[in-house]
Amino acid sequence: MAHDLASTSPRAEDGGRRLGFLLTLPAQILVLFIAVFPLLMQLYISLTDWSPLDGVSWWQAYGSWNSFANYTDLMGDTRFWNALGRTALVMAICVPAEFLLGLGLAILFMDDFAGKRVFYSIMLIPMMVVPAVAGYMFFMLFQSGGPINDILSTLTGQPITLAWLSNPTTAMIAVMIADIWQWTPLMFLILLAGLVGVPEDQVKAATLLGASWWQRFRTIVLPKMKTIIIIALAIRVIENFKIFDTLYIMTGGGPGVATETISVYIYKVTQNDLIWGYVAAIALVILIVLSIVVSLAISRMNRKEA
Repeated sequence: MAHDLASTSPRAEDGGRRLGFLLTLPAQILVLFIAVFPLLMQLYISLTDWSPLDGVSWWQAYGSWNSFANYTDLMGDTRFWNALGRTALVMAICVPAEFLLGLGLAILFMDDFAGKRVFYSIMLIPMMVVPAVAGYMFFMLFQSGGPINDILSTLTGQPITLAWLSNPTTAMIAVMIADIWQWTPLMFLILLAGLVGVPEDQVKAATLLGASWWQRFRTIVLPKMKTIIIIALAIRVIENFKIFDTLYIMTGGGPGVATETISVYIYKVTQNDLIWGYVAAIALVILIVLSIVVSLAISRMNRKEA
């Protein structure tokens, strides 16, 4: 009995916690290093004019120290702000479209119907396609002599040879269609999981009380899914902000810079101009913006749960 009391004493608990901390300390240090070191390196490089062409290693970048010149240049960089605006446009159209389509499909798949498992598998195929491959697929689809124009020609009864990817407006539309096609299944999968988790007894009780489908959905289903919806939207906002592979294969950011999003802009400045100090400043600003978005989503989610 005395032994049991001793083993559960505060001193024994403190010893157990201390032992657990010491055992996990190496892993914690490693994770901290992996997370913090690149961030500190990026901050250091962003305060310099360092480039690989300087002929010195990155830790010697202090020789081209410029304090906050990169950040002040960023404020007046019209091309950067235009790329950011195009990224926001793609995000503002694609994410709501993917959400609404995914939600509609998730609601349909809540009911049993013939071939449900087959259609479920088919629905997930676009998400599994490598983005670069999806970009090449849609690049071919939207050629002037491609299948999209053939379909439109059949529907309208007159030949259509629209150069989708050579026109600034239609090129952006084509990129958005490709993104919606590929990532709606992810939204569908997340929202379907949320719908499955809604208590069925509450829905049945509301049905017995005479509530319509819309009333059940608005008062029971949506409130229960708010956390899942916030998570799904946050994931897609972050991923859509980083859109690159599909877009770059389809248009390369063109025609001109008409479809140049922030990721494509960073790639061009990094690979073509080799202004790595400036790129580090851009990436750090974007990291801060995305961190704020995630923080707002998490705080909103916590308020809903409370």
